[in-house]
Amino acid sequence: MRLNYHHLYYFWKVASTGHLTRAADALHISQSALSGQIRKLEDSLGHELFIREGRRLKLSEAGRVAFTYAEDIFRQGAELEALFRTGRQTNREVLKVGAVATLSRNFQEGFLRPLLGRQDLGLKLQSGSLEDLLRRLSAHRLDLILSNQPVHGDDETPWLSRRIARQTVSIIGPAAAESRVGFPDMLHDQPLIVPGQDNNIRQAFDQLCEYHQIHPIILAEVDDMAMMRLLTRDSGHFAILPPVVVRDELRKGELRDYGALPGVFEEFYAIRIRRQFESPALQELMAQPPERLLTFPDNDSG
Repeated sequence: MRLNYHHLYYFWKVASTGHLTRAADALHISQSALSGQIRKLEDSLGHELFIREGRRLKLSEAGRVAFTYAEDIFRQGAELEALFRTGRQTNREVLKVGAVATLSRNFQEGFLRPLLGRQDLGLKLQSGSLEDLLRRLSAHRLDLILSNQPVHGDDETPWLSRRIARQTVSIIGPAAAESRVGFPDMLHDQPLIVPGQDNNIRQAFDQLCEYHQIHPIILAEVDDMAMMRLLTRDSGHFAILPPVVVRDELRKGELRDYGALPGVFEEFYAIRIRRQFESPALQELMAQPPERLLTFPDNDSG
């Protein structure tokens, strides 16, 4: 058997877009002709590459393997074309990272720091809901997802979740606030900015308050950690936050950590898909020790 790279290219375009109609439009051929080319590739390989669910096309296990090889083949083809066109060899790896929209930007920056500034590597950063990012990961449009909750994979969705860091959650407030007693007394009738109801931190905080019979005054419920950072910094009120969210303000003395809440943590997960070959850049990121991801480097500009 000789592999038909024309058929493979058509398969790669459909798998990349995740949509037969859009791929057919981009290739300027009919949907029926495109489907026929992919069926010929499936026949030659002896495996179905897509699972057809109504109008949706989902990569099968064989399809995920084929897509990984097709990505390398056509990336190298583009590099060969660029070499003869410009006289320069690119060999530039591209790493595609998605992050849940509400995740701390400071944590994301800390995780990606080893790759920032590398001339031989391109980073594509995307954000969205976890559900949307998982769809992109399954379609191989992402290499990695950063999330504050794990997911469980199976044979159809071979996701791998790994906890890469864990940090206590603290009472964060103005640095110039009057001296206050510690937990739990300082939270009684205390106006607070807290995460939204669906956040794992909020759920653990509510359980802690119930156990200790604490009755804080909820000023604002905020889903986005970047907005919580701004409100905590500018409002003069106290907030329930992981210190990494306001690391720059803590370092500069604009805010103060009034102590960790017992049993309340923020956990950070890296979600990947099972692959035979993994990017060296991704391996480098995953090899970082957890404590490095939560440090406050002196030269960080915020």
